[in-house]
Amino acid sequence: MFEYELHQIRSADLIREAQNHRLVREALRLRRDARKAAAGEPEAEGQSTSHSNRPRRPRFARAA
Repeated sequence: MFEYELHQIRSADLIREAQNHRLVREALRLRRDARKAAAGEPEAEGQSTSHSNRPRRPRFARAA
């Protein structure tokens, strides 16, 4: 019975930790979006921008 209670405590702790992590990520995302909006940058939904103008590396190697 003692092990079960320890498991319940650990499970609740992990759930709380995950909720805090999600909250921090959401706050950072909102701050980043607000900073971009203040700078007048257009929002790029689902598209990552690169720091350079070089084309991306091909995803797969060329066949021999």
